[in-house]
Amino acid sequence: MSLALPALAETVIRRGNGGEPQSLDQAQISIDIEGFIIRDLSEGLTVYDAKGKVSPGAAESWTVSDDGKVYTFKIRDAAKWSDGSPVTAADFVYSMTRLLDPATAAGYANILYPIKSAEAFNQKKAKAEDLGLKAVGEKSLEITLERPTPYFLQLMTHYTALPVNKASIEKDGKDFTKPGKMVTNGAYMLTEYVANDHITAVKNPNYWDAANVKIDKVIYNPSEDQAATERMFENGELDMAYNYQADQRDFLTKKLGADQVFASPALSTYYYAFDSRHEPFSDVRVRKALSMAIDRDFLAEKIFGGAQLPAYNLVPEGMEGYTSPKFDIADMDQLDREDAAKALLKEAGYGEGGKPLKIDIRYNTNENHKKVAIAVADMWKAVGATVTTQNLDVKAHYAYLQEGGQFDVARAAWAADYADPENFLNLLVSTNKAFNYGHWTNAKFDALMKASYEERDQAKRMQIMQEAEALALNDYPITPMMNYASLWLVSRKVKGFEENTVNEHLTKYLSIE
Repeated sequence: MSLALPALAETVIRRGNGGEPQSLDQAQISIDIEGFIIRDLSEGLTVYDAKGKVSPGAAESWTVSDDGKVYTFKIRDAAKWSDGSPVTAADFVYSMTRLLDPATAAGYANILYPIKSAEAFNQKKAKAEDLGLKAVGEKSLEITLERPTPYFLQLMTHYTALPVNKASIEKDGKDFTKPGKMVTNGAYMLTEYVANDHITAVKNPNYWDAANVKIDKVIYNPSEDQAATERMFENGELDMAYNYQADQRDFLTKKLGADQVFASPALSTYYYAFDSRHEPFSDVRVRKALSMAIDRDFLAEKIFGGAQLPAYNLVPEGMEGYTSPKFDIADMDQLDREDAAKALLKEAGYGEGGKPLKIDIRYNTNENHKKVAIAVADMWKAVGATVTTQNLDVKAHYAYLQEGGQFDVARAAWAADYADPENFLNLLVSTNKAFNYGHWTNAKFDALMKASYEERDQAKRMQIMQEAEALALNDYPITPMMNYASLWLVSRKVKGFEENTVNEHLTKYLSIE
């Protein structure tokens, strides 16, 4: 007689995601909490491995022409969509063309601008057939660039380069991201989405590397309440949690153990943007004074427990070949800065005997950001300002900024999509409507950035970008405050989690012991 073998238990991981995604459409996302989910569902030509290194993804290999302008990707024969149909070169042509189509209104379309005619097409100055995207066989994709782009393989890991299923979009339209309808090519496929409660994905049996995917189900908790997610982690209700309260780092380390509390160095910058479209923030003296009044050491040490580092530059340290420009205020004593700030505000007509300086700080709901806003408000009150604060959930906060909503001062942060200074400096280019939140414009800065794109010599290119950063930050359209660390709680039963500067942790690399 035969004996029935017991079914293996389903392996489930519960991830605290740090917030609710705006969308699961690659063309409509822009921040890490969306990326954590979408990169589990969809796989680009290249991916970041567990250590943060660019590795083959849907493409098993590629070649680059001698002039650095033509990349030919060989897509895996085994690459399939979750419905079992093959992933083809035409799928990537369709997906990137769709994202660049001005009708799609993708805020992140500029990531693909190195592709031939991409910027022109996105700005209605060229046609889709002009794009440097060509399927030269079912499994061979040729991408021609405007100019050599040293970080192009990093760009291909980005949300904007992830494929979408044409048949699914044509059938379901905007509903193509809904559970039961979404067709994906990554290690997982979407099965549930209950807003503000949970998002569930299960292992994709048609994924080319499914045999090595050890976790059967991922449940993402989208709560922004860090105290609550910390308790859930402590109680075993979450196996991982992104963004704990930084000032609780020492307490959590003592309570949970250093092997479960991570603060990983990251290529990212925490900053406030000034809305330069209206007074008083259209006055560089006011912007500089407010930047000088911020005690970055206090924020980094007292609020973030040393998990962040004080910063005066937009581009974080660690970009190969790049030397950040130095700023005079960085070496000043904080009390001297406050005195200089008061003098600048008086010169601009604010403070004693002048106009009242009223400031409203907007931030996305998060205990860390709330504490920073309260601290900065106190610092600005010390130089004569009246300060209020308001907050929205992360989804609404960034949607408001990206849609051009007016504000006084807004909290923002940028984590590197690729390890090149251009990724940060591009935030201040006048044509970057989605991410130049304060709508600052400077023709010389734009010209320098344009020159950096055209410069083939890497050392000269870095010098041009250094000049651009110095020019921009001496005009104070933003005030950088800290360089981030990525904060994670990770259960010791989760294996395969590696600290990396790009803060990418695909579930396919993880396992549960």
